Amino acid sequence: VDKGGQLLSFLLSHCEQGRPYPPPRAIGAKLDMVAAAMSKPSYKIILGSASMARRRILAEMGYEFTVMTADIDEKSIRKDKPEELVMALAEAKADAIIARLLNTGQLQNDTDMTLLITADTLLLAGYSGSHAAVVGSVLVTNLTTGSRRVTWERAEVYFHEIPDEIIDSLIEEGITFKVAGGLMLEHPLTLPFVEAVIGNSDTVMGLPTALTQQFIDEVLQPLKP
Repeated sequence: VDKGGQLLSFLLSHCEQGRPYPPPRAIGAKLDMVAAAMSKPSYKIILGSASMARRRILAEMGYEFTVMTADIDEKSIRKDKPEELVMALAEAKADAIIARLLNTGQLQNDTDMTLLITADTLLLAGYSGSHAAVVGSVLVTNLTTGSRRVTWERAEVYFHEIPDEIIDSLIEEGITFKVAGGLMLEHPLTLPFVEAVIGNSDTVMGLPTALTQQFIDEVLQPLKP
């Protein structure tokens, strides 16, 4: 991982997507994440998600990874609270991927430490002229030691009124069907209509970076006897 290259990519992504130039605190946090990725011992990461936003976020954190998806029936999993539901779905995705790895013998034959990251995002309210409440989870599992960390985070996005022609264009483009609730916070068509974000924007996009980095650090620690 090249620290300077990762930071440049981070800054350019803000400019290309029309986002405001990141404040010094955000740049410092990005440098800390890249430095952490560079200083870690050798291990592999599997991202258990097909989400383009999650792949971009994890790459911006400075990590290389492979992608696997979990073929689960999400509608069969029900919980009373949305916070419980997103964590249960992240766990179900991880368990399905682990079962597939075991069935194919990939875990037994792999001598490298491997981390699995799964997540889920639930849109609680509609948007356009109102606000969207989002609850997102992240689960990091050390497939070598069995250590696992999971939690949830909440964020809200306030929108100006989005014209019907913009919504029609998003539907025609089809990309909104690949994210939770069709909520594309940083899409060039919707970004001008975002009034404010309460919480972390990466939670809205599908992968809370601070929690993900914290859990990666924690599951890499040796297990206590």
